[in-house]
Amino acid sequence: MRNKKTLEMVQMAVLMAIILIMAFTPLGYLRTAGLEISLITIPVVIGAMSVGPVCGAVLGLVFGLTSFYQCFGMSAFGMALLNINPFLTFLVCVPTRALMGYLTGVLFKALYRVDKTKTVSYFICALLGAFMNTLFFLGVLMICFGNSDYLREMNASLGNLNILAFLLAIAGVNGLLEMPLTCVAGGAVSKALSRAFRNA
Repeated sequence: MRNKKTLEMVQMAVLMAIILIMAFTPLGYLRTAGLEISLITIPVVIGAMSVGPVCGAVLGLVFGLTSFYQCFGMSAFGMALLNINPFLTFLVCVPTRALMGYLTGVLFKALYRVDKTKTVSYFICALLGAFMNTLFFLGVLMICFGNSDYLREMNASLGNLNILAFLLAIAGVNGLLEMPLTCVAGGAVSKALSRAFRNA
């Protein structure tokens, strides 16, 4: 039991280090044509499935804090939100990611019990983790900043879309790229880690 706890702590520390490396190098965010595609969800879902919900929450918290840090000069969108209200920007960036990590771990535990293949659940939950990341971020964004002049002007530039169409316009391309990448990479690595530790 002690060896298992030590191994889990080592896994979490390594994944935390990976998140920090990704956050402060081009590996974590693909920025092109005005888009900011985050790949940091991948180590979060790996930790949530390999170690558990608490690990997922901690890694999600680290992800969220690095995301909030990006608002201080590294992300044009984040800087705009920060200039409106720093506290609400914190709420958009940090608790949403911690909750995503925790729920990914919870859902994985539930699905793994009924997954006869002991493989499909990894890919489903990696996909759900990326989906929840987008859903929670956009949901809290609209609650906190939906009535701000910044988002109103952004929507006006898109032709005053309804709320659903506006959210899809904001996250459409990002989400369409983040979800399959997280599904494939997160699911495959988590399954490989599970097999490696089981045979160790």
